Amino acid sequence: MTKKGDTVHLTVSDIAEGDRCYGRLESGMSVFVQGRLAIGDEVEAVVFKTKKNYIEAKLHRILSPSPDRVPPKCFHFGVCGGCKWQHVSYAAQLRQKEKQVSDALLHIGGFKTFLMKPAIHAPHIFNYRNKVDFSFSNQRYLLPEEIGVEEGELQKRTDFALGFHAPRRYDKAIDIDNCDIASPEMNTVLHIVKAFCLEKKLTAYSTVTHEGFLRNLVIRSGENTGELMVNLVTSWHDTELMQELEYQLKEALQEKLTTFVNNISTKKNTVAFGEEEFCVIGKGHITETLGNYAFDISANSFFQTNSAQTLNLYQKTREFAKLSQDDIVYDLYCGTGSISIFISDACQKVLGIELVDSAIEDAKKNAERNDVKNCAFRMLDLKDFGKISPELEAFGLPDVVITDPPRAGMHPKAVQMLLRLSPKRIVYVSCNPASLARDGQLFCENGEYQLLEAQPVDMFPHTNHIESVAVFEKQ
Repeated sequence: MTKKGDTVHLTVSDIAEGDRCYGRLESGMSVFVQGRLAIGDEVEAVVFKTKKNYIEAKLHRILSPSPDRVPPKCFHFGVCGGCKWQHVSYAAQLRQKEKQVSDALLHIGGFKTFLMKPAIHAPHIFNYRNKVDFSFSNQRYLLPEEIGVEEGELQKRTDFALGFHAPRRYDKAIDIDNCDIASPEMNTVLHIVKAFCLEKKLTAYSTVTHEGFLRNLVIRSGENTGELMVNLVTSWHDTELMQELEYQLKEALQEKLTTFVNNISTKKNTVAFGEEEFCVIGKGHITETLGNYAFDISANSFFQTNSAQTLNLYQKTREFAKLSQDDIVYDLYCGTGSISIFISDACQKVLGIELVDSAIEDAKKNAERNDVKNCAFRMLDLKDFGKISPELEAFGLPDVVITDPPRAGMHPKAVQMLLRLSPKRIVYVSCNPASLARDGQLFCENGEYQLLEAQPVDMFPHTNHIESVAVFEKQ
């Protein structure tokens, strides 16, 4: 019988939750192994927990590497929690992401007869993000080789870092010199701002004492427009400092820099969302295009972080909706209205529904900017309606509903309200296969709807996250 401290040998056969991989011993016992592993790795692991039906173990060494293994590009791989699959070939990443979606629909949703399409791969697997959010910290997370080294012998200060938080450590940050999924211009900004802050001896915010000037550096770009925004989040505004930094950014970036803003946050957290904003350069926003439409993006507004794949995602959503010029469409969880506007020319009219008032205001501005006159936006919560409201009846009940909920999925009461609306088609845009499967099961449990197709779209190469679009048709 296997016990704590024993060494076990196994071949990894699947990916599990919580940064773990899965395999079986020759006895058939299930083993969950912690470590950066790939399917097909033959490993030796040390058991640290035993249960009746499974064992948990930590990787000791790889005996025979998987053919899907590739050298990770990033120097920080294994420490930074951002790109956990960078050691796996992109083809293998896509296979695993497709499996995530199909497994969830089969095992959670109970769906057996539907068309599972291969994942739409990203056109770029590096330098693809249009937004990066770097954090300042007064505690630098030490790399494994630095532990035990005297502070005077370290190449970097321990009381300053600008980068990403270490996994499960929001009090410390890994000092990043380059991020391979950000653009070269974003990395240039990172270098300039870091050097400026160190030269000026500016203090980083502490999550313990809640003191310190520097909080976040958020950089946004328009992949299709070439525009660039720098947003430095600080605890207070210093006009002279911002003017000095403005000069250095303009000198290095020239016409590439569209706007530079300074957001002020006084809250006791590390969220890069300011209560007040000072515009140092430009108009305080950049523009990005999707197809024929342009969207203004401010420092705190939501926009998908992979522009090229967002276009593919929206085109697939539009395709699944099978719209006609007579159709009324409801766009649930519409955010800043990008899907509503993108499909607006294919239908009679769209009602965008959202819980966040500021998002509704942005959606209205985006529709006006694009001269889209058949979109209306309302701040409503479907779960609060016991029956179809007069407001919805006045607009017209939907022929098609598009729903793009947060990771947790739809509230069960919102699902019931959607079913009362009784559209001929539901298009579900999902960032979580499990909630897609759960909500889809509710759509179909009484035989009212049927899942026809599911299409994964890889928005985030080198991570375990996968977007997908599914279409449910009324029977």
